[in-house]
Amino acid sequence: MGTVYITQEDAFVGKSDERLQVRSQKQTLLDVPLIKVDGVVVMGRATVSPAMVVELLERKIPLSFLTGTGRYLGRLEPELTKNVILRSAQWRAEPEKAVHLVQGFVRGKLKNYRQALMRAQREIEGVEVQGEIARLENAIEPIAKTQKIDSLRGLEGSGSAAYFGCFGRMIRGEGFEFHGRRRRPPTDKVNALLSLGYALLRHDVQSAVNIVGFDPYLGYLHVERYGRPSLALDLMEEFRPLVVDAVVLSMINRRVLSAEDFVVEPVSGAVSLSVEGLRSFLRGYEQKKQATFRHPVLGAQCSYQEAFEIQARLMGKFLLGQIEQYPPLVLK
Repeated sequence: MGTVYITQEDAFVGKSDERLQVRSQKQTLLDVPLIKVDGVVVMGRATVSPAMVVELLERKIPLSFLTGTGRYLGRLEPELTKNVILRSAQWRAEPEKAVHLVQGFVRGKLKNYRQALMRAQREIEGVEVQGEIARLENAIEPIAKTQKIDSLRGLEGSGSAAYFGCFGRMIRGEGFEFHGRRRRPPTDKVNALLSLGYALLRHDVQSAVNIVGFDPYLGYLHVERYGRPSLALDLMEEFRPLVVDAVVLSMINRRVLSAEDFVVEPVSGAVSLSVEGLRSFLRGYEQKKQATFRHPVLGAQCSYQEAFEIQARLMGKFLLGQIEQYPPLVLK
């Protein structure tokens, strides 16, 4: 089952024996065994019963809350694991180890950006992105020799600008245009999908970071800020193009989503998915998470859902001195 997404306004989420139930107006919308649930995401207004909250905490199942348009609000989760040894290594990481991890996060993200552009150039007729690929390669090349985190952030920004500068050229769905990232609020359909996808990815990656035993709020690439899960955002970077961007492009280009699946807020101009569009996107995102590939380091098949935790554990092994390098997930 994976993650349960609750999108029905004013739904009631309760517990019956060992099952999670979602009800609305005396109708049962969902009834699943809790043993099959990895996480719960509430989008919009819903009531979660006290008994269900206790059950989720005891089973260590994270519960995240998003607005109806996909903006992340917060989450409820059990206390940190007992792995204080790992957290101590995280807190006391020498500058050299912190720099190495940031190099890995940035390298992984930009190499996956490059692979996405190279694939688009091969597979989408009329797409010419050679200039942007060259800009990405120019940002990737100095990463290994760059020893300042601020400079690495600059390389990440340069590579991201090249990638999103041509993202619109990879879109083939009628009624969809992209002229750059617009976040708060998203004011076009593509940005609405990207922002929603990144919020869902944050839920999943932060869950993996917590399972492994890290403090999610102490990161290396992202600047520390009150309430920001910087380490989860760090680890998210290499997965953004692999999971979210891939889902967004696929659903638009295969016409799974159309322009009619979106609504515009009249005052703010914020764009979001309709009820049916949201259900389609959540199905696509969940299917992508369960898709399998051969992990380049482990040499074994795994899903993207499993890879979130695998990468977190590899990061932990590096901080504990059990492996010499952190290998970001880069796929061809």
